[in-house]
Amino acid sequence: MDETSYVIVFPTIFSKNKIPQLISNIKKILKIKNQQFKSVKRDEEIILVDANDPVFASSAINMLFGIKEIAIARQIQNNYQDIVSEITSVGGNLLLKGEKFLVKVEGISKGFLVKDVEIAATSNIIEKKAKLGAYPGTEQNHDKLLYTFLTKNNAYICIFSDKGKGGIPYQSQNEKTICAVYDELSAVSCYETIKQGYDTKVIVCYRQKSELMNLSKTLNQIIPRLVQEKIELEFFHLKINLNGIKNYLTYVNSILEIMLQFSNKRVALALSPQIFASDFIDNSLKLVFSKKKIPLVPLSGVDLSLFDDAKEIGLERNIKKLEKIATINSEEIPTFAKKEVENALKTKKIISIQAGPNNVHDILDSLEENH
Repeated sequence: MDETSYVIVFPTIFSKNKIPQLISNIKKILKIKNQQFKSVKRDEEIILVDANDPVFASSAINMLFGIKEIAIARQIQNNYQDIVSEITSVGGNLLLKGEKFLVKVEGISKGFLVKDVEIAATSNIIEKKAKLGAYPGTEQNHDKLLYTFLTKNNAYICIFSDKGKGGIPYQSQNEKTICAVYDELSAVSCYETIKQGYDTKVIVCYRQKSELMNLSKTLNQIIPRLVQEKIELEFFHLKINLNGIKNYLTYVNSILEIMLQFSNKRVALALSPQIFASDFIDNSLKLVFSKKKIPLVPLSGVDLSLFDDAKEIGLERNIKKLEKIATINSEEIPTFAKKEVENALKTKKIISIQAGPNNVHDILDSLEENH
């Protein structure tokens, strides 16, 4: 039997009409991560990556948005007997003693029902691996899923699978957007902006140098999502005391004023109706419109998933800080700090870094050199 192992990419439902952009992003991220591959192609609604090292390739690809699930799978012909035989073989090799397993087959069947394949493969595994003591589980209760996806001509028997990050492919919106990273909430907002497919320019604002280490660690998680070999970041030293809610809101408005100095047509605001008063958000939107730009509020539909995104970009230790921001309760709408903004604009430092084997020290070292 001719067996070829592929990295299988399952696009999200929102990405199925954006597969060419997702394929382009896959090729870019593999190149950035120095992963060799022979081809990236479609088989109907899934994407096949023929990579030299499927494990490392799948890890790199799964940094991208627009992916529902990613798997390493064997490709065989869409033939009933071959599929049952291969699921039995793969399942027998993957199962551990006493594990509950579930055989699940989806896709296009040719002259047979997928349910028949599930039943036949399950029976074969029980019979041939009786000594293991493995037995069938249910949809809700199983230790290992033996998943197979069928296209018109092929069957893909999964050896390993992992959930994707969701969203849609980066740059599929084809609109340049600016966002600022200055704390935990803004980092999640930036992450969501990229996740929603916008071509994102990132600037960084900080009050004191001691903040740069944490900000740089967060940026190190965000940068790979931009799918670019070279990233240009701009840093601004904005000296505003954050003691008290009013000062924090002044800081947020001052950063918005800095973003409005850029030529980008769209401006991503790190605001959420669950956190900020509606009048404060409305005021920010009006400021953006007054500059003939278009505001985006990436966090407008985000509730508790805010904390999931925070963990995704390495902010587990900063959840308490995020919770503190989330409990803001103020109806005040302070103006931006004009003098501090003018001084911050003079401190602008542009850092261009490679997106390959990047780490936090590259950012800090480059910033130190520019000071």
